[in-house]
Amino acid sequence: MSIYAIGDIQGCFDDLLRLLDAISFNENTDQLWFAGDLVNRGPKSLETLRFVKSLGHSAVTVLGNHDMHLLAASCLPKIADKKNSLSKILEAPDREELIHWLRHRPFFHHDDDFCLLHAGLPPQWDFKKTQKMALLAEETLKSPDYQVFLKQMYGNKPNIWSANLKGISRLRFIINCFTRMRYCDINGRLDFANSGPLGSQPKTLLPWFEVPKRKSTDMRIIFGHWSTLGYYEGPNCYAIDTGCLWGGQLTALKLGAQVQRISIDCPGAKKPSKTYLMNTNPKPEKQLELSA
Repeated sequence: MSIYAIGDIQGCFDDLLRLLDAISFNENTDQLWFAGDLVNRGPKSLETLRFVKSLGHSAVTVLGNHDMHLLAASCLPKIADKKNSLSKILEAPDREELIHWLRHRPFFHHDDDFCLLHAGLPPQWDFKKTQKMALLAEETLKSPDYQVFLKQMYGNKPNIWSANLKGISRLRFIINCFTRMRYCDINGRLDFANSGPLGSQPKTLLPWFEVPKRKSTDMRIIFGHWSTLGYYEGPNCYAIDTGCLWGGQLTALKLGAQVQRISIDCPGAKKPSKTYLMNTNPKPEKQLELSA
């Protein structure tokens, strides 16, 4: 069986199908790991969600911030703007089935070799702590009263880990790490004001994966979320959101002893920001790269 990890799709369904053709995906023998943000902003969020759900055990997806936004919109009328790209899902006849499926997806997935999450980890969490925190958040979303949390989910505080965090505060911090984290300070204090490429941040901030003495350095982590970072490969670290939505690329990693990258160029469903354009490095239509 081949496993392919795929970066943020955000409703760019046609691009996903082209990428699956490029990797010759076989539903019967291969498995896809989606790094979250299946939906929002792109033109075909409903089609993307239905397709990934239909793959059954041939696909694993972790939850991203846009997936969480959809879940919140399903129970908060003020978020469910009929003009946004989530409206087709919220008005679909199979809406409840799709929402139920989505809120039963994990925040963290792993096998013996690789770990998958959407955004990042605070430096205080090792593998066991990461598993425990993900399970806590997943159990909350699966519970009958999950809407109680979703109505209190939004917010940037607390922004630093403490074993003393309880209740909603703990859950909000956990989900902000798994779905929104990019930069933090040396103590792991989360920053949500900076989202640009490496080097654009204040000197007091580091990308989460470069914090000294981070306890998850022994985990081979694949993540998305950070389109301005582009494809990035560091020690035990692979960033695979290559900005499909913004006219960048959609990337798959074939996982194994040697990691193989396959990327396709995307036309872009949204006008790219100046920040993204500064970090864009166009590549050929189909790119194969071998890396350790």
